[in-house]
Amino acid sequence: MTILCCGEALIDMLPAATTTGGEGFVPHSGGAVFNTAIALGRLGARTGVLTGLSTDIFGQQLASALQASHVDTSLAITSDRSTTLAFVQLADGHASYSFFDESSAGRMLVKEDMPPLPADVSALFFGGISLACEPCADAYAALLAREGETRAVMIDPNIRAGFIQDEARYRARQEAMVAQADIIKVSDEDLNWIVSAPLSLREKVDVMLDKGPSLVILTRGSDGATGYLTDGSEVAVPAQRVQIDDTVGAGDTFNAGVMAKLSELGMLTKAALTNLSPDAAKAALAHGAKVAAVTVSRPGANPPWAEEI
Repeated sequence: MTILCCGEALIDMLPAATTTGGEGFVPHSGGAVFNTAIALGRLGARTGVLTGLSTDIFGQQLASALQASHVDTSLAITSDRSTTLAFVQLADGHASYSFFDESSAGRMLVKEDMPPLPADVSALFFGGISLACEPCADAYAALLAREGETRAVMIDPNIRAGFIQDEARYRARQEAMVAQADIIKVSDEDLNWIVSAPLSLREKVDVMLDKGPSLVILTRGSDGATGYLTDGSEVAVPAQRVQIDDTVGAGDTFNAGVMAKLSELGMLTKAALTNLSPDAAKAALAHGAKVAAVTVSRPGANPPWAEEI
């Protein structure tokens, strides 16, 4: 049973002091889908990644990081295009980003690049900016349409409005993908963007459930996470209290924890998720919260290994 994470892998260029007294940038491997794949690999789940990887030095850095965390890269699509770079500026603890993504190895994927998937790929994960940036967003949507019918599917829309150039196209693509998903994870901010009608969060969750998923997970930062099942059941787990270093990768690691626990329970299949019990859903959310708590307690998106949990 392999969980295939489909989406971006990029380099975060983080500011750092230099020995000469000025400031430079240090390349750190990242990207929402990359982080989820790394976390799954470290948790002991069989996982692979389907992404566009450059043959440049940054693409080699990403490939090495994935392999070091036991993530299978055999389905990655390599090219001599550049790696996406995200330069980070920090001001009063808040990060702003300048992305260099034009014609990159990840962004320029098209549906014809999407390989046939091996039979042992039992679950697909989609998320991050790769669902907003074209043409790769259309390529991943086409992959889901082609391969998702017999595999469990989890999507974290992780809305980044600044990347959406054509909102109508984005919403139509997202609507189609959500209808094919078994699990949708949204933050309260994501949910308010997706369902803009003046409804309560609970009513907006019902709108999402009506689109087809078996489980909608709503996360609210320090207020924890709640899972909603199609039979009306709700399960809530608190956020674990830890000394927070930074929150980079928290949601990505939470996603990995949820999928890893469902896989361990034998529930990460389309059929099993259709009849998911509240107890299994709660166990998955609690594991996600536990894994994310370790990540936020140390700098950077540095998910824990299984023995740390």
